[in-house]
Amino acid sequence: MGYKSTYDCLIDLERNGHLIRIAEEVDPHLEMASIHMRIFENNGPAIYFENVKGSKFGAVSNLFGTLARSKFMFRDTLENIQKLIELKGDPIKALKSPLKNISVGMTALKALPRKSYANPVLANKTTIDKLPLIKCWPNDGGAFVTLPLVYTEDIEKPGVMNSNLGMYRIQLNGNDYELNKEVGLHYQLHRGIGVHQSKANAKGQPLKVSIFVGGPPSHILAGVMPLPEGISELTFAGAIGDRRFKYTYQDGYCISSDADFVITGEVYPNENKPEGPFGDHLGYYSLKHDFPVMRVTNVYHRKDAIWPFTVVGRPPQEDTQFGALIHEITGDAIPQEIPGLHEINAVDAAGVHPLLFAIGSERYTPYIKDRMPAEILTIANHILGTGQLSLAKYLFIIAKEDDQKIRTSDPNKFLKHLLERVDWTRDLHFQTNTTIDTLDYSGEGLNSGSKLVIAAAGEKRRELANQLPDMKLPIGYENPKMVMAGVLAITGPNYIGADKTSGDVLGFEFRTEGLQLVIIADDSEFTSANMNNFLWTAFTKSNPSHDIHGVMSFTKNKHWGCKGPLVIDARTKPHHAPALQFDSEIEKRVDKLGGKGKPLHGYI
Repeated sequence: MGYKSTYDCLIDLERNGHLIRIAEEVDPHLEMASIHMRIFENNGPAIYFENVKGSKFGAVSNLFGTLARSKFMFRDTLENIQKLIELKGDPIKALKSPLKNISVGMTALKALPRKSYANPVLANKTTIDKLPLIKCWPNDGGAFVTLPLVYTEDIEKPGVMNSNLGMYRIQLNGNDYELNKEVGLHYQLHRGIGVHQSKANAKGQPLKVSIFVGGPPSHILAGVMPLPEGISELTFAGAIGDRRFKYTYQDGYCISSDADFVITGEVYPNENKPEGPFGDHLGYYSLKHDFPVMRVTNVYHRKDAIWPFTVVGRPPQEDTQFGALIHEITGDAIPQEIPGLHEINAVDAAGVHPLLFAIGSERYTPYIKDRMPAEILTIANHILGTGQLSLAKYLFIIAKEDDQKIRTSDPNKFLKHLLERVDWTRDLHFQTNTTIDTLDYSGEGLNSGSKLVIAAAGEKRRELANQLPDMKLPIGYENPKMVMAGVLAITGPNYIGADKTSGDVLGFEFRTEGLQLVIIADDSEFTSANMNNFLWTAFTKSNPSHDIHGVMSFTKNKHWGCKGPLVIDARTKPHHAPALQFDSEIEKRVDKLGGKGKPLHGYI
């Protein structure tokens, strides 16, 4: 649908049963976030908060909370966008079926941004303190914009076609920010905005920044879409939204004509302030660190503006559904870019970036008995050098030729297949002292950690145990629980240091081939309760180079391996960020809103 504004979208959603209104006053301090998470958890509708305490502006969340609702919002354009991406991989299809692809050409024509003569956003001004200052988690450093579209231009090549539109979180208040005059920007220098900032810094000039909030949902999707380098987010927004991105300029700032709010300001060279903490998508707080500060010049808004927001935390959350929609749109786009790659899945339950599952081809040695991973290791290196995939900490890759039915979307079957074939003496490939996701605190420094590729190919080597083997655990280790076939969780004592944590030193003596992976956890009951708990515990709380150990381990020619089970120490370490926890009083207040006659009755 060619929505003209956030409100236009909400009317369509409400008319078709995809939205509820909450007329009662709600508190932006934790309460709105709690309501959002409860309704998302129950696959509920989008939520329009009409009466936000302390602000005259309404707010909406959970717009993308289900894949079905996302597909509904883009029902008129989704098919053509999928065809555009497919044609990029095989443009000869357009020549074979020109009449069939006319609609695709029309979609491409609508993609170009258009300068408008009038801009309703410029009609009104406000200040930061009058916005819905939504705080999502108890220990957040302040209120954040959680669906911001941060727009910058290349100082050397100005104009919308060389711009960057990205979703980088914005801290509105708290810490040392001067209210109404400063906001914090969280981004890494290798991202699009960081490149623009570096160029401006080199010239000794401030970077002009426009933060768009609200507008058609196509703009939000464009901000999170992992587009190839050189493809404009604004053109994608026009194509998927069936409406060209409209803009004007005011005082040198680009102003989206369809946004609900636009915050403008400047980022000066080497001007940073502490930003955070922030409850993030790994399920922990990202801690307070210095990031660029923006000096606010204006806050514009359209009449009856609506403030969109989301909540991130331990998956699944609404950003999980963003991932599902992106996969729906792109399909096999990434495998098309990497020869021999059939499937890849950033595992949501493990926080997305910590763990990738992939399926590749061993095309050159498919029939050799006892073959070892070869081509899939080349593919793994390609994956770790590709865009956001380079943030991965663990990459598990298997060969399609070994089982044509295995899919990366089924973690139980995927891991079972891998553990039946892996050779721990050979198939572990570490990268140490490297970079990982900024939000991942399993390493001992910001952006600092290690990576591990586990590549398994060949015939099935073993049957995996489904029951606890006979074992004698060292003192302090207790309550062994089977997580799945071949995987055991054990509750360990409080972590005190790496020198005391190897499979051999602990005295583990598992001699059964059926047990291949041991997780030392703070709570084996929690870890083994379900697959999501296991994936979250094992791969968000471990740094491969420090926390991978093994029974009968060895080092030969700088290659580390083990002859017994692999051991992952996934206990909480002193340097880890704290896990997110709910505020009990807020939860009780939200419980009451679910009572009979209350606005959330039947939804939570």
